[in-house]
Formats: sequence, C-alpha cells, structure tokens
Amino acid sequence: MAAIAQANLFSWDAVEARSDLNRLRLVLDHLPDERLVQYLEVMRGHGRDDYPVRAMWHALLAGIVFQHESLESLLRELARNPSLMEACGFDPLPRQRKPKPRVVTDPETGVSRIALPPPAEPACAVPSSWNISRFLANVIELEEALGMISEMTVILREQLMAVRPDFGEHLGFDGTDIASHSTGQKARTSGETSDPDADWGHHETHGLDARTGQAWKKIKRWFGYGLHLIADTRYEIPVAFEVTPASVSEQPTLRAMIRATFSETPELATRCRDFSADRGLDSAETKALLWDDYAIRPLIDTRALWREEKNLPDYDPSKPITRPLDPARADTIVHTEKGSLHCVCPVTGEQRDLAFQGFEADRNTLKYRCPAAAYGLACQGQSECHQAGGVNPGAYGRIVRIKLDEHDRRLFVPTPHGSPSWQRGYNRRSALERINNRIDRHFGFEQHFIRGLAKMTTRVGLAIAVMMAMALGHIKQGRPQLMRSLVQPISATG
Repeated sequence: MAAIAQANLFSWDAVEARSDLNRLRLVLDHLPDERLVQYLEVMRGHGRDDYPVRAMWHALLAGIVFQHESLESLLRELARNPSLMEACGFDPLPRQRKPKPRVVTDPETGVSRIALPPPAEPACAVPSSWNISRFLANVIELEEALGMISEMTVILREQLMAVRPDFGEHLGFDGTDIASHSTGQKARTSGETSDPDADWGHHETHGLDARTGQAWKKIKRWFGYGLHLIADTRYEIPVAFEVTPASVSEQPTLRAMIRATFSETPELATRCRDFSADRGLDSAETKALLWDDYAIRPLIDTRALWREEKNLPDYDPSKPITRPLDPARADTIVHTEKGSLHCVCPVTGEQRDLAFQGFEADRNTLKYRCPAAAYGLACQGQSECHQAGGVNPGAYGRIVRIKLDEHDRRLFVPTPHGSPSWQRGYNRRSALERINNRIDRHFGFEQHFIRGLAKMTTRVGLAIAVMMAMALGHIKQGRPQLMRSLVQPISATG
C-alpha cells in the first residue's frame, strides 16, 4: 500500500475554509427571481412534483454559475456531487426504488407466477434530461412572453445603482458575435437551416500596418446571432443587453437600447455623464440623441469617410485632410474629420491648432482661441486673419465658437475628439471587450448547443443576470474588489 510518510508542515486550522458552492449561494441570495419562480409553480399546477420547481430552478442556475456547456454535463455533476444537489434543494440521500413485481410464465408447464426482480442499487433522485429540458422550455416561454429574465436584469441594475452611487456614470456599448449550434446550411427538402431564427453576419475591420505601412483588411463571417451590450465601463458590469440575428445593424439597435434603458431607469440617464463606443457606431444621429435628449457626452470614435480629397493629384497621405469651417467664407479656419480646428496663416501658410477653451453649455458651443494669442506665438498674418474672419478681437486674440446645432454633429461633440478627457473616457471602453470575453469563455458561448432566438436570449439573459447578482452580492457582503470575479472561490465564513 502506498503511504505518505512525511508529516504535515502546517495545521488545517491555518487554512482558510473556502467553498465553490458559496458562489452559487451568492447568486441564489441576490437574484430577484421570486416572481419568475411563482410563475413556474403555477405552470407546474397539480402535476407530479418529483423534482420541486425551486430545486430545478436552482439547478439551472448552477449550470450557469459552474459553467456547464450543456444540460447533460450539469446532470452528470449533480449525480456525482451530493453537496451540489443539497445546495440546489434536492434530496441528496440515495433512494431505494421498490422493485416492480411481474408475471412470469413457465414455457414448459404454462404455469404463471409472480416474480420480484432483485432490488436495484440505491441512487440519488437526479432529474432526467427530459425533466430539465422541459423545465427550461417553461423558462424560455416566460422570457419570450413576459420578458422575465430581462426584467431581473433591470431590477439588478437598479439595486447596483442603490449600493454604488457612482454606478452608471460611465457607460459604453459594444457588440459581439455568438455563433449558433447550426452550420447555416439549408436542408434540401425544406430549404431551411436547423436554426431558422439565425442568419449570416459580416464584420469587416481594416487598418494600416505600423511596420510596413501597408493597408490590411480582415473579414469575419458567422452564422448565428449578435449580442449588443451596454455596460458600466468603470466597474465592468453589464447594464442592458439585446440579442438579435447576426445581420441586424448595430447603429439602430444602439439607439433603441439607449431609449429603452433610460425609459426603464430614468435615474440612470440623469446619473450618466458619458457614453463610449467604437468607430463602427459613429453616427450624427446617435451623438445628437445622447447629448440633446439626455445631456450625455458621446465619446465615440470618428470614421474616416471623406473621399473626395484622396482623389486629388496633390493629396498627401501623411497629412490630415482639412476642410473650411465655413465654406461660404474665405476664412483661415479649417477643421479635420476628427473635429479638430486649425488656422492657416494667410502669409506663411503655416497651420496651427486652435487652443480649446472648453464647452459652453449655456450656449451649446465649443470655444476656441487664436493659438498665437493663447501661447504667445508670433504670427505674421494675424491682421489678415482677423480681416478674413470679420473680427477685431484686440489683444486677447480671435475667438472661434462652434454652435453644435449649426455644424456636423458627427464631427463636433461637447468633448472634442482627442482631448485628454475624451481619451480617458474612450480608453474605459476596453471594459466592454473584457466583459464580452467573460461571457464567451466563462459562460460557454464559444462552445454550446443552443439554437433559436428565444433560447439564446434566455441563455444570455441568465448569464448576465448571474454576473450582475454576483457583483451585487460581493458588494453587499463587503468584497467590492471581487465584484467582477466569476470563478474565484469565496471564503466559507462569508
């Protein structure tokens, strides 16, 4: 027999008691699911109650918390883990099933007798695949008809706002692809795919290689769905979500989500200070919606859409394209597609950045000042510049104001593109990428067996609700540093 001869170097009293089941208890204690469970009990009615509704619901949540990629994997874990069965609410003690008598006829004599088969081995009362699948179908039906999973995320959002006064100050949006458990190939007989709700998505990215200077382009296609997510970019916690077929455009989805989220929780619109998104969401309509309707500063990168200047013979790719701020006047003020302002000296032709003086909220204008006056620079064409602009500013220098309502809302926003405050807020947008990564990897959306929009929406909603409930539980139990943790065991002492 192999034995361990070495004595322990420490006592078990010095080891902190930690339990993975505490993560499940954290979710069960803080998920606002009572209304959903009551509906499920009504749907059960007076049918057989071999597996109680609450135990089945807790088991379904356990599959999310412990990241099982399929219901079969969850059932196998329940069968071999009595502690998990007890935590869910099932009876963990093995049951001895009573053998069923049967009539046996002797083929030679024709005499029949009652025979009792030998008793089976005791086994735990674990639901079958059919039981858990049928239960999940009821949950999907409640989400599809009444939006009960989505309703829980709204309640959790408001509870997180209550325990964290700065939760929701910095929001961001991002989308990610979720492939269906379907190849997307149409059947010859029906002409449909095995997932009729899904379709093909197309995502194109391009850029310039910093080492070689060559342009590159990458095209990604997938068959399935798109997950659109609004999240707090400081705490990296989801706020709202939407699941659509993969071909649905992100821009109208974003605007619809903004209106719906702020309609459900008006306090969030009052609390939010800025909203970030990548350049794929660059839109004058979206930026105007955020600022005009909700006074939220849009921090959305600007796309390069100007093409006319690139076809001119004197086009220099190393220099940014500029256009006159006021095409109707022969002025010296020009701007780039990023919304930055410059003045061009009428004598030397030198181009300088105007000094940004801030956003005047009462006037809804951006204020800029002559760089020569602001920084004490010598400018030979100062008088010609003043004459072209029709101003006589004196020693303070020329002031240029851009009224947002009168200019391109895609280019000019309350916090100018590239300014330090814009850059700080936009950098927080990377939180969305980390959230999407957690959803893909920790909750099994990179490898799953889900088909159908209703089932995908329910499954995504459960994952996001679990993520929010765990964050809320960590905060309430004095562990705010763990609010983003999904896998770290929790101390058994709480």
